[in-house]
Amino acid sequence: MAQSTLVIADSGSGKSTSIRNLNPEETFVINIANKPLPFKGWKSKYKQIGKDNPSGNLTATSSSSGIIKALKHVNDKMPHITNIVVDDWQYMSSFEYFDRANEKGYDKFTQIAANLAQVAKMPKDLREDLYIFFLTHSEESTDINGHRKVKAKTVGKMIDNALTLEGLFSIVLFGKAIKQEDGTLEYVFETQTNGENTCKSPMGMFEESTIPNDLQYVKDSILKYEE
Repeated sequence: MAQSTLVIADSGSGKSTSIRNLNPEETFVINIANKPLPFKGWKSKYKQIGKDNPSGNLTATSSSSGIIKALKHVNDKMPHITNIVVDDWQYMSSFEYFDRANEKGYDKFTQIAANLAQVAKMPKDLREDLYIFFLTHSEESTDINGHRKVKAKTVGKMIDNALTLEGLFSIVLFGKAIKQEDGTLEYVFETQTNGENTCKSPMGMFEESTIPNDLQYVKDSILKYEE
């Protein structure tokens, strides 16, 4: 069973940038939005996989079937890869929702939720040496008592009624930007809930309540915790 981590944050809060320190020789990126990665030199580090470049470490796919195919390919055919990043995961459901916008009834929401759950549960069937990071956007909601809650973004309450996405992960980090006294921004991950979000991590895995927005740092902390 692979180790999976969910990273939730607003756009521009440093989710994709957190890929920067992962070793590209050991990392495969599933780029759902098919957008440039936001750090210097990414084009030389991440090359599109294809018939002409079967050793590539980047693919652009947005369907659940395409993501599952990529995960299985890395698992079965690329033993040197130990990190998989599913970037902009929320667009998998968003694109499917727009593609099926003309469909009437609730069945499409049930299927969108099922596809989301199928991808989230994939790590349990993958190699133990794989570390999979799902990066997704956040949204504000309210709990049953009417209190503000920040959670993983979905395409609506009908999805939320069928699936609590964070419940499929034992590690859920929240990205945010903290403004310093000199006006600069520090980009971090929260490791435990602040009472208004769905952030969580195993007790003792992270020493601090906020850590650098660095997936290599996250992986190193997980490896140390697993010793």
